[in-house]
Amino acid sequence: MLGATLPALGWPGIATAAAPKPLVVGGLPVTCNPTLPVACVARSTANGSDKSGATPFEFEYSKYNGWPEIKESLMAGRVQAAYMLAPLVMDLADKKIPVKIVSLGHRSGAVIMVRSDSPYQHFRQLTGKRIAIPSRFAVDYLFLRKMLAREGMTPKDVQIVEMAPPDMPAALYAKAVDAYCTGEPFGAAAQRAGYARALRMTRDEWRNYICCVLTVREELIKENRPLVQNLVDYVLGAGVWLDQKQDNRNKAVTIAAGRKYFNQDPNIIRFVMENPVDRVTYGDLRMIRPEFEELMQLSIEAGTIKAPIAYEKYMDESFSRAARPAPITL
Repeated sequence: MLGATLPALGWPGIATAAAPKPLVVGGLPVTCNPTLPVACVARSTANGSDKSGATPFEFEYSKYNGWPEIKESLMAGRVQAAYMLAPLVMDLADKKIPVKIVSLGHRSGAVIMVRSDSPYQHFRQLTGKRIAIPSRFAVDYLFLRKMLAREGMTPKDVQIVEMAPPDMPAALYAKAVDAYCTGEPFGAAAQRAGYARALRMTRDEWRNYICCVLTVREELIKENRPLVQNLVDYVLGAGVWLDQKQDNRNKAVTIAAGRKYFNQDPNIIRFVMENPVDRVTYGDLRMIRPEFEELMQLSIEAGTIKAPIAYEKYMDESFSRAARPAPITL
């Protein structure tokens, strides 16, 4: 009985310190985000093989169903890190929400889909047609605006409707919309089912496309820089690993599709990874200032950001500059 009560009494040498809780990182079940599940699993695997006795870092994925929910969680401090839309982070930082972008999450990954049996071969043929977008804050909308401008068109030349991406394939099938512009895997889902085809892809039209970025609250940066650095190292390592060979992508599909992460049909995620293989890329996650400034200018023109925001207000490059991509052994 005495031995059983010693830890509760706090006698020295008996009680052990509790292991630190994993860093919860929010994300959406989209194929812009597989670097996050891979980073979580790889970090956990590394912890299991580490015999040094050092306190390990650990990351835990938390699935959200939409950007507004992640935004609210970051604002309230319910999560301290998340993959977020880059323009949303700019806007939050400008409104004095203490958040910073510390890494990219992917490159490319947005598509403009039309029905397979539609006559549309050229973008201009969408004049007057109904096109669905996730929201006017989405980078997919900026992609659509970029394509419109390239054809000498404006948003007034098409009918834009906002719609949740999971609803877009069915809306296209039912001819409720003529086209939709969104991130994967919601283009691939309709294409793989046989009733849709890609009219335009960012891989062809906007190679330096930025959408999802790894964002952390400033308190975490101040309180635990090594943890943030380790997260960035594992995200970058996951990106390099994903682009190394198709076998790695196949492993990532199995991880991401699992119940703990995206909880999706692995065949659809695999379709994104293979058709073509650079439909979404992950290896080049450099943060390049002119690319973010271009994104901001497009957001200002779209009216989702009201005025220019200083780069330093929403960006912390120190982690990417110090990064050493972690070796991924999965």
